Amino acid sequence: MKSTSLLASSVVLSALSLFTGPSYGQNGQPTLAKIQSVNLIAIGHRETSVPFSYVDANNDVVGFSQDLCNKVIDAVKAKTKHPDLRVRFIPVTSQNRISLVQNGTVDLECGVTTNLTSRQNQVAFSDTFFVATTRLLTKKDSGIKDFPDLAGKTVVTNQGTTSERILRKMNEEKKMNMSIISAKDYGEGRATLETGRAVAYMMDDVLLAGTRSLTSKPSDWVLVGTPQSSEAYGFMMRKDDPEFKKLVDDAMSQVMKGPEIRTMYDKWFMKPVPPKNINFDFPMSETMQKLYAEPNDKAFE
Repeated sequence: MKSTSLLASSVVLSALSLFTGPSYGQNGQPTLAKIQSVNLIAIGHRETSVPFSYVDANNDVVGFSQDLCNKVIDAVKAKTKHPDLRVRFIPVTSQNRISLVQNGTVDLECGVTTNLTSRQNQVAFSDTFFVATTRLLTKKDSGIKDFPDLAGKTVVTNQGTTSERILRKMNEEKKMNMSIISAKDYGEGRATLETGRAVAYMMDDVLLAGTRSLTSKPSDWVLVGTPQSSEAYGFMMRKDDPEFKKLVDDAMSQVMKGPEIRTMYDKWFMKPVPPKNINFDFPMSETMQKLYAEPNDKAFE
């Protein structure tokens, strides 16, 4: 499936915002009715969140999140009786993803967003499809082994994320005198780390593994640190739309409870993936296996 170019994306965002407007917010036209009336679903995706949601060399949106999202899109096609349903891909960031869902620009955000109780006041979340922990990516010879080693150092994280909140709270409460750089996305975060402007990168472990795979020499980098939180990833959609949420959850649950989820998981976490064809070697945890057996949309905090 094709992603729009950056220029086209900007035009699309403006056009969609005008077209849908706030009437497709929490108390407006139901999402499925909107999709059926315009024969189009707007999918929010990330551009560099390997291996969940990113744009490959062919300008396609790919990843574990997108494979699951495609199952939802198929369910929407069946429900709306639109086998020719158009799919519009809209890149989102940590900063704008919630607002783009709220204002109707994006119908379903299929990225790597953590389900938090606080965020549930703004949007609805699908059943959890992945659980990660927050750790650090650093050079093997950096001397950084755990979070206390960051005292007096510069560390990078992504703006608007759980990791940023945890890091800033840690810095304040433990008087660590860290300099914290907030990157707009994983590409900027990786560049900040690789150029030496930060000694470590704090984010979710699996996303840091993806970041490592994109560095010029992945073997130079290592994941370290005591996990600071567990992150439950879910797809975002507008609140107070039970029909659409049920469709999304049912489509995802059907995959997660069956054998297909193992094949899908191994494809992205246990085999070489583009763009560098590096194997994440990230086995499915017992927590994940239990989650797939009994899907739920519970936030961890």
